[in-house]
Amino acid sequence: MTTMTAPARATSVAREPRFAHLLRSEWIKFSSLPSLYLTLIAIAVVGFGGSMFLAIGLKSSVPPSTFNIQTTMGEVTMPTVLIGQIMAGVIGVLCIGSEYSSGTIAATLLAAPTRLRALLAKAVLLFVVLTATGLVTVTLAWAASYPFYAEFGLQAAFGPQVFSSLFGAAGYLGLCGVFGLGLGALLRSTTAGACVVFFATMLGPILSTYLPYGVVSRVVRLLLIGNAGDAMARVPLPDAPFLSLWDGHINPAAGWLLAAFTASLALACGAVALLRRDA
Repeated sequence: MTTMTAPARATSVAREPRFAHLLRSEWIKFSSLPSLYLTLIAIAVVGFGGSMFLAIGLKSSVPPSTFNIQTTMGEVTMPTVLIGQIMAGVIGVLCIGSEYSSGTIAATLLAAPTRLRALLAKAVLLFVVLTATGLVTVTLAWAASYPFYAEFGLQAAFGPQVFSSLFGAAGYLGLCGVFGLGLGALLRSTTAGACVVFFATMLGPILSTYLPYGVVSRVVRLLLIGNAGDAMARVPLPDAPFLSLWDGHINPAAGWLLAAFTASLALACGAVALLRRDA
């Protein structure tokens, strides 16, 4: 058995790129895919356009007679969360699924021998880019729709509650991207990963309401990332429980924890698959 000498070990360490270099490399790959740019633009257009559609529609509908910040902020963030969660998850799947389909994953792992660092760099980049996109989208939607709600006395003035709702909606998109990345690394299939993202974010929460009443159905509803994301974008209610299994209430802080746990679990499963399988 041969042992690695000190110079050899030094050379091996030197060849391992810094994390900042990995981030830069992932950004170059991310920005070179037109489909990812188009999906980010679609998140912004759908989120902003949907919020404005609901705000403008106040004139032709029957607006609430009393102000409720939960209702106002729900309409501001709902389009971004509802549609953006699927797009963000698919972006995460594409980030690694496209490399498997094209065969460039081998070059990625060759450049970054420590596979976990390469996967972590993708996760950090996705979270930052998607959270920033979501925050810009919902903030512009809130600012542009403000005069329409103010006409009926339903405007939500900026403050801690509004910021919590806006940042929660944006952070949820970032976590959806990490969730999709983990699924892409685990399944190695863009189609399969996108299907799981759609079920976990949108279809699953809807179908869970039809499950037979019981503890199992309530636990399922709490664990689906889509329900956690809906809670993250809400305005915190005073004196509301942190997490209630029986009535299904999820506090925004609890939503953050549940969504982060689900995204981390998917990423961990993807990391195990990445370590155990050949590129």
